[in-house]
Amino acid sequence: MRLLFSELPGRHERHLLRKQNNPLFPEAEHVLTQERLTEAQRLDHEELMVYIGDLRKLVGEAVALGPHEQSDLILELKERLDKAYETACRLADDQGPNKEAISKLVAVIMKVVRKGVGNDSLAQRKLGQEEEAREVHYELLEYRLVADLLDQDSPIREDELLPVLLSADQAEFEAAVTLFDPARLLALCEQGETMLGQADGVEPPKARRRLDALAALVHPKLLG
Repeated sequence: MRLLFSELPGRHERHLLRKQNNPLFPEAEHVLTQERLTEAQRLDHEELMVYIGDLRKLVGEAVALGPHEQSDLILELKERLDKAYETACRLADDQGPNKEAISKLVAVIMKVVRKGVGNDSLAQRKLGQEEEAREVHYELLEYRLVADLLDQDSPIREDELLPVLLSADQAEFEAAVTLFDPARLLALCEQGETMLGQADGVEPPKARRRLDALAALVHPKLLG
């Protein structure tokens, strides 16, 4: 039977696709049935509907902000908008318009904050650094694997992290590994050697390339 995939899947469906026919996962999870796929799509749709409602309320709050609102309220709203952007990056369907709207609102809020600190050069410099960090963060979130890993309720279990990384596409792999410190990368390298050594004589070429790339990241840091 032909499976009915989503054109732009959400986090639950994406994770099923990562496991499909992937020898790094348990054999029981290799075969993807329409029943499992439909359930993942249902969960993704429910999350999307809740998000749309929450985002409308959040945008309404942002638009209703007065010019003399307390700074704590403004900053709290900005944090919620940043979280909303992060959430959008792991949802199904095209979230481009929502992300663009959030980015514009955050930019408006940051102008208000900058105006509030006036000529305080230290405060202005910190705000500039914060904006640069946000841009980098937003760019990383464009990689769906990064968005899924940063999810507090990530569909990627701890024991699935290594198989996911070793089977990721090159660009997503390079983005995802920036989330981990050298100690965690070293632990992943050690686990990876064990995992591939137990692969019943079949070592996926991509997995070996990804593991070698992890090792190359770890050892220079250890030497430094």
